[in-house]
Amino acid sequence: MLLKMPDAPAEDRPPEEVAELEFGKLTSTDYLYVSQHPAGQPYPNPVEDDPPIFIYIVTYLSYLILIIIGHIRDFFGKIFRPEAYEHLVEKDGYAPWSDGFESFYERRLKERIDDCFARPIHGAPGRYIKCYQRIKMGINKYQYTGGSDECLNLSSYNYLGFGQSKGTCTEAASEIVDSYGTSGCSPRDIVGTTDLHQQCERLIADFVGQDDAILVSQGYGTNAFIFECIADSKTLVLSDALNHASTRFGVRVSGASVKVFEHNDMKSLEKVIRNAIAQGQPKSHRPWSKIIIAVEGLYSMEGDMCNLVEIIRLKEKYKCYLFVDEAHSIGALGPNGRGISDYFGVDPKKIDVLMGTLTKSFGATGGYISGSQKLMDRVRVDYATNVHGESVPPPVLAQIISSMSIIKGDLNPGEGALRLQRLAFNSRYFRSGLKKLGFIIYGADDSPVIPLLVFLPAKMPAVSRKLYDMGIALVIAAYPATPIVSGRVRLCLSSALTKEDLDYVLEKFSEIGDLIYLKFGSGIPGQTKKMNIQEALAGNVEMCKQPNFGLVKA
Repeated sequence: MLLKMPDAPAEDRPPEEVAELEFGKLTSTDYLYVSQHPAGQPYPNPVEDDPPIFIYIVTYLSYLILIIIGHIRDFFGKIFRPEAYEHLVEKDGYAPWSDGFESFYERRLKERIDDCFARPIHGAPGRYIKCYQRIKMGINKYQYTGGSDECLNLSSYNYLGFGQSKGTCTEAASEIVDSYGTSGCSPRDIVGTTDLHQQCERLIADFVGQDDAILVSQGYGTNAFIFECIADSKTLVLSDALNHASTRFGVRVSGASVKVFEHNDMKSLEKVIRNAIAQGQPKSHRPWSKIIIAVEGLYSMEGDMCNLVEIIRLKEKYKCYLFVDEAHSIGALGPNGRGISDYFGVDPKKIDVLMGTLTKSFGATGGYISGSQKLMDRVRVDYATNVHGESVPPPVLAQIISSMSIIKGDLNPGEGALRLQRLAFNSRYFRSGLKKLGFIIYGADDSPVIPLLVFLPAKMPAVSRKLYDMGIALVIAAYPATPIVSGRVRLCLSSALTKEDLDYVLEKFSEIGDLIYLKFGSGIPGQTKKMNIQEALAGNVEMCKQPNFGLVKA
């Protein structure tokens, strides 16, 4: 079976047709699903499938060979081409920015496949994404042709497809420029607060189920400085091993002590809590002033979710506070799109601090912090990004307000629910198809983030370049963002994609998997052999709607 790639949008098409191609038309109501964990059932942590042991061996050997060759090239390069290494040695009394050892990985490994990581784009990152054409002329050197390639977009965080150049949100953002301008031109605590900011914060607080919320103009900065407000040297933060770098940075800046528990492991978390309570603070052994558990709702590199029900149980048992980073889960999970608490049917007020970003499901920028009124009143006067950072621009506020109102159903009733259900179906359908084809996939069934493991370093550029040539844009993730032996393709699904788009991508993945030997997964329960594309697509609509279809033991 040969599937036809859907038509890409052209510049000379009517605006209505461009809008439709930025957000694909739903062809059947069968292609909808509600993202929700069954009430009262324990959360089954996804079981990570493992490849044959020789894949690990060959992966380590591949890196070893690359490292040896890189050091040999450095040794002779410093003798015969010393000018190429001037930036790595002291010059005119100035210390180098980095030495050869520190920059080795970037120079000798990453830069050789940099074309897979940093492709400049233009236009709206909807169903399709436009990538500038360029020719690699050497390490980190490109010649741009002036043209662009339109590819199916499986690479951006536009989960609900609100990042459009046409539509209700775009019109709202455009209209607000006429009355508010393009920028607040000031931090919030000076003259940067408008009625739009206050309206948006009330809307966010209501949406996430908290008393109040604070808007921040940058997602990373949301986490980077919030811990300064809620933690000090007498505070202990218990951090999941896979928490985002912004959370880890924020904890360090606050001066709080930190202990790490194994990723999503409730036994490890409880053990760390008990030991921390028993031992108290270092040296003095006095009790901690407070203990904060920090987790993410949806882990962006692994594609799995925190076990929120169990974490809340431990939090209440040991009188800890709970901080949840909902950067990827807010707007993408739950029957109402209200994040991880909505997905599990948990009262959000059992979470002390809810953080989220607006750059993903809402098609905007920035982030928010939400919690009780008492906490927000305190944070509002001491939050560095609120006191010193630029306020969120009015057009962005209009984008947030309009997209969130659509999700809630206050604006364009029915559209928000349709987008949520399309995302849930697409995530499960694509994940199920990849598993049936024999790929190793990490994460939870309902996660729109789907990591596909490739392991060997040479296979990462092979997958990226071949699929790009087939009209599919995706993201490669490798060390140090992942462990060195688990390089992966990180696929981000969107409600803008149609089932027909996903069928085309599955077919091309199947071809690549056969070509470079990527199909070493154990499939789905009851699967006795690796399926071809026809077998994988047959019955996949029904299969993906079954609970826990993706729980496979290696």
